[in-house]
Amino acid sequence: MPAARFGLEDALGARFLLASAGGAGALAAREAVALIDGTLVADVTLAQAEAAVALDDGAAPAVILALDGADDAAVQDALAALVPSALARGCPVVVAMTVAQIDPVIAALPEDAPAIQLLCDPDQAEWISALAMAAVRDDGRLASGDDESERQARLNAEVARIAALLAQIARRTGPGAGGARDRHMTFGAADGAPRALPAANAVRDVLRARRLRDRFFGAALFEDPAWDMLLDLFAARLEGTRVSVSSLCIASAVAPTTALRWIAKLTAARLLERRPDPDDRRRAFIALSDEAAIAMERYVAALAEARLPLV
Repeated sequence: MPAARFGLEDALGARFLLASAGGAGALAAREAVALIDGTLVADVTLAQAEAAVALDDGAAPAVILALDGADDAAVQDALAALVPSALARGCPVVVAMTVAQIDPVIAALPEDAPAIQLLCDPDQAEWISALAMAAVRDDGRLASGDDESERQARLNAEVARIAALLAQIARRTGPGAGGARDRHMTFGAADGAPRALPAANAVRDVLRARRLRDRFFGAALFEDPAWDMLLDLFAARLEGTRVSVSSLCIASAVAPTTALRWIAKLTAARLLERRPDPDDRRRAFIALSDEAAIAMERYVAALAEARLPLV
C-alpha cells in the first residue's frame, strides 16, 4: 500500500535502522517502514545496533528499537550503548516496549531527549505515526495522519493550558502578588498564611470518582490524563510515597503510549520531574516539581476558600 494512502508523502524514502530482540515488534516495525515506503538500511540485533549506526555512511537514519523479548539487562545495555551515539549523530530514535518494560526503559533513557519517541505495545497506526514523525524531523513538519496530528496538537495545547493555569495561580497567591484585582476572582490564601492540605484519601476519592464516571460513559469521552497524573502525584506527595513511571501510566487511564507522551510533555513543561531509584537502576520515579506542588497546594486552598470541590 503506497504511503500516499496514509497522507505520509513527506516520509517517502526515509532511512531506518532497526535493532530488535526478534520479537513481534520487529515484524510490526518492518511492516510500518514498508507502509510508508521507507528504506530499511539495517536490520540487526540489539547488541549489533551501536556498531551498525557507526558504520552507516549515509544520511543519519532514524533508529528503531523494538525491545519486546529482551530481558531488563539487555534493554538497559542496548539503550546505554546506542541512544547516546545515535542522538550525537542526529538520528531520531523510536523505542517500542512492552508494559512490563516501561520502568527499565525510562530509567535508562536521558531525561531531556526530544528526538526520542516512546511506544508501548503499539498498534499499526501508532507505528506509522511514530516513524513518519521521525522521518520528517529535519524540517519540523508532522507528517502523520489527521487524527494523530490533531491528537498531538490537543496534547500540546492542553499541557500549555495546565502549565499556564498553575503559573497563574502561583502568581496570584505567591509573594509579591499585588495590583488591582477583582476580589471576586481572588480566592488564594493570604501570603504567609498556612494552607490546609487535603487528606491524601480525599484526592484518591476524586480519582476513583473519575474512573467510576468512565464505567457509565466510556473512558474515551472524558479523557484527561494530564490532570489525572497531577492528582495521583499530589496524593502520593501527601502520602509520602513514590510513584513509578508504569504506575503513573496506569493512573492516567489512557493507553500506555499516550501516557508516556503526556509524561514527556508535562516534564518538558516543568510540572513533573524524574528521580532515579537509588536502590534499583532499572527503575525511575516521577514526582511533582516543587513549582507544580506549590501551585497544586494553592489551587486546593483557593477551592476551599471558594467552597468549591476538588474534581
